[in-house]
Amino acid sequence: MSEPYSDLQQIEMSIKSAQHLVGQATKSMNGNQLKAAQDAINQAKEQFQQALSHKTGTNEQFYEFSSELIEKCETQLREANE
Repeated sequence: MSEPYSDLQQIEMSIKSAQHLVGQATKSMNGNQLKAAQDAINQAKEQFQQALSHKTGTNEQFYEFSSELIEKCETQLREANE
């Protein structure tokens, strides 16, 4: 039986999902896809913030890299909406 994902793996998957949705949404500029992308970013940020507050794992590089990826997603989506 497979083991459940760790918190860090969950964050990584959530960020990858947000990146994918942002990419699709900014290509199509479809309002529903843009909203779904924003929702995915918000979910990734929430999981990231929860992990930071509990310091699940101590991989500082992972936290720094994840923060940068979330910020890039937000910037790309914000620029697409302008």
